[in-house]
Amino acid sequence: MIFSESYHRFIDELKKNTGQDPNQCYQCAKCSAGCPVVAAMDLLPHQVIRYLQLGLLGELEESRTPWICASCFTCAARCPRDLDLARLMEGVRLAVLRLREGNRLSPADLELTPEQLEKLPAQALVSSFRKYAK
Repeated sequence: MIFSESYHRFIDELKKNTGQDPNQCYQCAKCSAGCPVVAAMDLLPHQVIRYLQLGLLGELEESRTPWICASCFTCAARCPRDLDLARLMEGVRLAVLRLREGNRLSPADLELTPEQLEKLPAQALVSSFRKYAK
């Protein structure tokens, strides 16, 4: 598969910022199986990595999944390849913000229904405070 120069720059920057290589993932989906907020995501965590591997960056930019990630590190604990998906999600969020030339995401950008909000664990709320209260 031949990727564009912009894709290679994106992946190189992601590796530099996170210390993680999405190409190390072999798609076992243990991260998705253990994710406590997967019900609110439009892409499963292992699909985010697959999109990175396939160069589907535009689709990732439109996805809500990186923003919903609770950064609870359950995925990292379950990964047989020791890939820290929470760090990769943070790197994807940073890259998307840079593409949008912004530095914050408003709660309205998530477009969660009240039913989805009720299902989010407290862990997600605590994590969001850590991410957005800077």
